[in-house]
Amino acid sequence: MGRGSVRLVRLAQQPSRVAEDVRAALASLGRGSTVVGGVALVGARPADERAVEAVIVMPKGVIIVIGVDLPDPALKLEAPLGGPWKADGWPLVHGDTSINPATDALSLSAACTHKIADVAPGAGPIGTIIAVGPYVETVDQPPSDLAGSVRVLYPTATTMLAATVSLATADRPRSVQQARELIAALAPDAPPMPEEMLLGEGFSAYSDDEPTVIRENPLVAIAPTVPVQHPGKVKKPAKPAARSAPPVKPTPPVQHVQTPPRAAAAKPAPPVRQTLPPAAAPAPAEPAPKAPHQSKTVKWLPVAAIGLLIVLLIAAVTVASGGDDTASTQPPPAPAPATSSAPPSSSAVENIQFTSRASAADQKCASHAYGDVQASLQQTSCAGVKRASFASSIDGRAAAVTIAVVEFPDTAQATAFKAAADTPGGGGILDLATETNQWQGEVPVFEGAAYQSSQDGKAVRLIQVVWVPGPSTPDDPGLVRGAKAALELPVNG
Repeated sequence: MGRGSVRLVRLAQQPSRVAEDVRAALASLGRGSTVVGGVALVGARPADERAVEAVIVMPKGVIIVIGVDLPDPALKLEAPLGGPWKADGWPLVHGDTSINPATDALSLSAACTHKIADVAPGAGPIGTIIAVGPYVETVDQPPSDLAGSVRVLYPTATTMLAATVSLATADRPRSVQQARELIAALAPDAPPMPEEMLLGEGFSAYSDDEPTVIRENPLVAIAPTVPVQHPGKVKKPAKPAARSAPPVKPTPPVQHVQTPPRAAAAKPAPPVRQTLPPAAAPAPAEPAPKAPHQSKTVKWLPVAAIGLLIVLLIAAVTVASGGDDTASTQPPPAPAPATSSAPPSSSAVENIQFTSRASAADQKCASHAYGDVQASLQQTSCAGVKRASFASSIDGRAAAVTIAVVEFPDTAQATAFKAAADTPGGGGILDLATETNQWQGEVPVFEGAAYQSSQDGKAVRLIQVVWVPGPSTPDDPGLVRGAKAALELPVNG
């Protein structure tokens, strides 16, 4: 994302105790093999309220970091954004009206998001990191929350890196000028940023590089006009050139029809006929010095040759048209691969029907994971991940299935990853249909899901199945049977 580590600009003292950990984590971004660029405005006040821990202006997004202090350290924190939190199984209460300790932080985040959108329209994705402390070993967020723009985490180099990568996802980096304007709006007291420094952080020199490409196109358009001027000795070739100019306009729509191959085949025929008169032309030139008896025989030879060639041309045209007909019968089998994707849309395994809702594949394994599984993928080179979502009916009850097939360069890495994924509470892979809003009707919540996993050499398959609507339990017989059946489902990314 950038060539330099995140640059810190300190503006004010942050209010939370976890602020020191946030600064340490931000300072560590960019060290090691993975580098993240941007400018972190530490202690900024985007909403003119209390200072936040940081606002990170990145080339492909903006991230607001807000600290939340917990009463005590915890090994595991269950942190749903819309529900009560639990630390090591004990509920955490924050105030009389707050649902969880992050309620106030989310309100502040919303105000900051609106302010950033007002001062910098089109600023790109705006995400939020709720940094909890004093220490939490594992933070467990529901998949539905992880599909959004808020992450709850204990700030370390690993967790902050994963959050910034998954939240800053614009298609193009913002320019140096855009970065300067946004930083000036969020932090008027911040020192000016030299262009070389911002370029080093991954911002682009220009907001739009497309005009440089457009300038080259007219030069390419001039090239075809050069050969048109060469055939100037004979008048007849000039006419085909004039005829060929008008068809240039109809050609674009013709490309969508299957008939152009035949039209293209018909065009070579006339040039063949045009070459015949030149071949016959030298023959009349020879009779002049010869006897008149020979000139009579020469006159018949071109006629016979032309007649024979006309017969051959007719035969060639019929063969070509026949070839076109045979070729035209071949395209129908071409759609056959498209029909091959239809079977996964509805499959039955062990008398359980599965209907596909979404499928995709890419190499961004860690950005689609959460918890210890995400940490494991950040430390291991993943070859790719295929994900699929299925709607199912088990014993007459609606269910949802999410599948992830993670591939690794070697079997040892796959085995280590499977061990991390099989650990209860160790996280998992986000559901694809939830991320891409492709569920029809109620969106499933993969809490209390039945879980199954398998390993096939370098590939590890993870399965989660829940009832829709819930609640669900991991040991539910129907869900367990559905999860085992899903181990056999094809996953085509």
